[in-house]
Amino acid sequence: MAETVNEKMGKLQRSAHLFYIDASFGGTTPSWFLVGKDVEDMSVELNPDTETVKNILDETVVRDNGYEPSISVDTYYANPSDGNFYTHIKNIAMNRLTGEACKTKVLEVLVDNKTGTYDAWQEDAVIKPQSYGGAQGGISIPYNVHFNGNRTQGTATISKDKKTPTFTADTD
Repeated sequence: MAETVNEKMGKLQRSAHLFYIDASFGGTTPSWFLVGKDVEDMSVELNPDTETVKNILDETVVRDNGYEPSISVDTYYANPSDGNFYTHIKNIAMNRLTGEACKTKVLEVLVDNKTGTYDAWQEDAVIKPQSYGGAQGGISIPYNVHFNGNRTQGTATISKDKKTPTFTADTD
């Protein structure tokens, strides 16, 4: 059996799962902000929605209602050099914005091969700051990302600095 590119890579490092937020928050051209600086641990929580019911015949049935995925980014430090992302997250938090003002897109990229394009998924999302302030050392604005549907699979190419992805949706 021939080795594939994936087999040659070995175990994926955490940095192989890149997560971007569109800092334009509804603009016509995405302005991707790479999440990760100062973040030591971050996972997509799938929050599966299942229900187990036992009927009068002593049969157990599991109802699968899908997922309600979200991410908690607990260590975002307010940084004006983050450009549009900082401007929007500050505005949402300080002005307690809701609805459309909190909607944007997210892009997940899985770098699981050595060259070329990478598997990627783009989805609508709602960004909600959880608090602001924090301890000595910097103003913290932890936020949650709530996935909001319209998930599209495709591929992405990424610049060498990992800051500029280009997403192409699959055309199935």
